[in-house]
Amino acid sequence: VQLQAYGGGLVQAGGSLRLSCAASGRTFSSSAKGWFRQAPGAEREVVAAISWGGDNIYYADSVKGRFTISRDNAKNTVYLQMNSLKPEDTAVYYCATAVSTSRLVRMAAESWGQGTLVTVSS
Repeated sequence: VQLQAYGGGLVQAGGSLRLSCAASGRTFSSSAKGWFRQAPGAEREVVAAISWGGDNIYYADSVKGRFTISRDNAKNTVYLQMNSLKPEDTAVYYCATAVSTSRLVRMAAESWGQGTLVTVSS
């Protein structure tokens, strides 16, 4: 499966951005999808993950209540709505896929997309 993330950019603290990740290749709807991020000098971390049916969702504590992950299987796309952005949210954001959300939470993704840069200014 090929994944392409887009929608990043520069935003002021308190603002919002919506990231999208389009998938192609293998069947999209049968896989869990997740968003990860990597800030400069830091390790990659999981941000959110969603099961193929959308009934199992995970959020990192740092984004709970601010970020929302969703998916549209008909469009082969997964989204990350980011509200109340903080400077510490600045990172390159990646989407990834795996057979389950638990594998994504364990950083055991099977396919990774190219990242999109999100910069939050103070």
